Amino acid sequence: MSDIILKTHDLTKDYGRNRGIFNINLEVKKGEVFGFIGTNGSGKTTTIRNLMGFIQPDKGTTSICGLDSWKNSAEIMESVSYVPGEISFPSLATGTEFLKSQAEYLGVKDFKYMNHIIELLQLDPTAKLKRMSKGMKQKTAIVAALMGEKEILVLDEPTTGLDPLMRDAFIDLIREERDKGHTIFMSSHIFEEIEAVCDRVAMIRNGYIIETVSLYDLRHPSKKEFKIEFANGNELQRFLKNTTFHTEKVENGICCIDVPIEKLNIFFRELKVYKVINLQETHLSLQKEFMRAYKEGNKNGNR
Repeated sequence: MSDIILKTHDLTKDYGRNRGIFNINLEVKKGEVFGFIGTNGSGKTTTIRNLMGFIQPDKGTTSICGLDSWKNSAEIMESVSYVPGEISFPSLATGTEFLKSQAEYLGVKDFKYMNHIIELLQLDPTAKLKRMSKGMKQKTAIVAALMGEKEILVLDEPTTGLDPLMRDAFIDLIREERDKGHTIFMSSHIFEEIEAVCDRVAMIRNGYIIETVSLYDLRHPSKKEFKIEFANGNELQRFLKNTTFHTEKVENGICCIDVPIEKLNIFFRELKVYKVINLQETHLSLQKEFMRAYKEGNKNGNR
C-alpha cells in the first residue's frame, strides 16, 4: 500500500483573470505534518476545498487514501477531520449542544479526549453560539473536528482568531496528533506556527506552487551564512581578493559569505589575519525562505 495519503496532480481551478490555482502537485506522506503557506488569496483554501471534494477541478485530480476527492467525498470524510477557514454553525443554542450533536454524528462514546482539547484551549462550551467571539468559534470548531480522533487532519487557517497563548496551546495539540502518527495538512499565513510543527512546507503564490521545502533541511542547512564587518574598506577589499568562499551584499565595510559546514574551520582560520569588528551568523527562517522564493517567482516560469 502506498504511503502517500493526500495527493494532487496538475490540480487546476481557473476562475478567470489569473484567479484560481494552476497545476498544483502535492504529495503528503502517512504520518507527515505538511504545511501550506501563502498570502491571503494565494489559493490555499481553493486547494483544500478541492482536496475535500467540495468543488470539482477544471483539470487534474485530487485524492485522499487513493480515493478520488470529487467522486468519493462522502467516503473520504469517514477518515478525515476538517477545520474550515470560515466557521458556520447550525441553529443550536450553545456550544455544548453543538458538540453533543457532533459527537453523536461521529459516534464518539468516550469524551475524555474531547474534554482534554476543551481544557487545553480554555473553551467554555456553555456559551451561546451566536454570541461567541471569532476565537471561541474557532476553538469550538477545532474541538468538534478533532474529537473523533481520525487518522487525517485537514486544517484551513486553524488559528485564525486565536490569541498567541492559544496558538501555543494549539501547537501543543498538533504535536500530540503527530505523536499518534496522524497525517496533518495545515494551511496558514503564520510562519512561526508552521515552522514549529511541520515536516515539509509547500509555498503558494498567485495560485502556483513556487517551492516545497523540508523543515529539517532548513533547520540543518548544508552551509551557514555569516555577516562580516571589517575595520575599514581596505581590510574588506583584501579579504575579497583572497578568500576562497562565495561572498555577496558588499557594502560599507560589510559582506555576507556562504560557508559549507565541512569548511567552517578553514573559514575561521582564514579570517584570523583580518581586522574584524563584528561577525554574525545569519539564521535562515521559513519566512526568509518564503520571501526569497516569492521574489524570485515561480521557478518553472509560471506567474
